[in-house]
Amino acid sequence: MIEARGLTKRYGAKTAVDGVTFTVQPGQVTGFLGPNGAGKSTTMRMIVGLDRPTAGTVTVNGKPYAAHRRPLAEVGALLDAKAVHTGRTARNHLLAMAATHGIATKRVDEVIELTGLRPVASKRVGGFSLGMGQRLGIATALLGDPRTLILDEPVNGLDPEGVLWVRNIAKFLASEGRTVFLSSHLMSEVALTADHVLVIGRGRILADAPVTEIVNGAARKVVRVRSPQATELAELLKGADTEVDAVEPGLLEVRGTDAAAVGELAASARIVLHELMPVASTLEEAYMSLTADAVEYQSEDIAAITGATSDLEGSKA
Repeated sequence: MIEARGLTKRYGAKTAVDGVTFTVQPGQVTGFLGPNGAGKSTTMRMIVGLDRPTAGTVTVNGKPYAAHRRPLAEVGALLDAKAVHTGRTARNHLLAMAATHGIATKRVDEVIELTGLRPVASKRVGGFSLGMGQRLGIATALLGDPRTLILDEPVNGLDPEGVLWVRNIAKFLASEGRTVFLSSHLMSEVALTADHVLVIGRGRILADAPVTEIVNGAARKVVRVRSPQATELAELLKGADTEVDAVEPGLLEVRGTDAAAVGELAASARIVLHELMPVASTLEEAYMSLTADAVEYQSEDIAAITGATSDLEGSKA
């Protein structure tokens, strides 16, 4: 379990993490989401003692990370896969880490097999691809068979098979009653992997709830309707609480009512339907809605820059 209480980190006048309070429960995968600069990495670094909080506390399995006598057995962390001596082989790196905790060589061989590193175990880390570096980082995190796992962007650089492997191992470890805390920019992957989500923006927690609750909270509630009589149906559907958009000829998107009501109205008016489908909200849509005011760079800023650049190039011509 990870428990943060009023956790704050300031760098001079900048507040990176602003009094956050949350609990990451064992037995489930908790996703950690937020825009760049939101405070995700700083929070994770404070959890494992790499950054000292300006205020507040954070504990892992009931103690600050530094207070654990055998931290690798309590917390396995992947925060920077590149933080490895590039002249060592993958196996020697893991052996060196194991030696600091009295971990048997047998366990080193186990995590090499588990993470698919056996073909490159005797190769120097400096020649690793991004994906293999990620696998080595995950192997290091798993080395002490920890009760809590913290993974920052664990699928970065992995191929589809590797992404699936991370998803499955995260779920498996959680099913064993362990705490699994991971961040990712891939919303679709978090939606498939996580049971619970923390969303942070501008250093503050914006949401702390099960994935289904956050997705349902987006409340998009769109009904997709395809009909050769779409224009007639649109006129019947329009009302004070219903919004109808003609996406293309014969295709409508309806907001403010459900598929059953649309179907019943069409039937009563003898309107033929070729498609009637409720469109659920996604985690990505919920995330974008939650963080709309917390991103450092907005898309319109990019458009403005692009436009300014075009104007400048035009003036030069």
